[in-house]
Amino acid sequence: LASAFTAPRAHVGRVQPSMVAAKDMPGNTNPVGFFDPMGLSSGGSDETILWYRAAELKHSRVAMLACSGWLLNCFDVYWPGDITHGTPFSSLGSKPFEAWENVPYAGKIQMLMFVGLVEFLSEVQKPHYTKGGDMGLQCDPLGIYNQMSAEERITRQNRELNNGRLAMIGIISFFSAANVPGSVPAIPQ
Repeated sequence: LASAFTAPRAHVGRVQPSMVAAKDMPGNTNPVGFFDPMGLSSGGSDETILWYRAAELKHSRVAMLACSGWLLNCFDVYWPGDITHGTPFSSLGSKPFEAWENVPYAGKIQMLMFVGLVEFLSEVQKPHYTKGGDMGLQCDPLGIYNQMSAEERITRQNRELNNGRLAMIGIISFFSAANVPGSVPAIPQ
């Protein structure tokens, strides 16, 4: 009722200047350059763009670890010792899916809880990466990145992103070859 006696307010459009341009972020390197065929980088706020980049970086890091683990497993490289009392790591098998199936349930839970803890810690750090903070868990206990020039830091970030993108293609190729025989001609059956 009280609102009937107040003057109407003109609608003020909210203008949010874009401070983050995906074209200017690390990862736009030759031979592809800037690649956004679906236009995802132009449809969101700064926080959205930073969230996309953080997701790409996290997926890249996971894919690099997954490719390394897959290859080590295929080449019969195992942790020393036993996974449980009297069961050596080498007994899990040299095929990655088979090895995962042979990991005891408690071991799978421990791995998943560790990954969940890492993800939780990366999300609660302040400032958050969508507000300009570091993306993911940035482990630099020796302060190496602080001693680099801006150009060298960009070069390293480009390397990490490009290696991660290749690892994402690699791990999906490994998964495809393991599940669909002949789907990846470069990987022998």
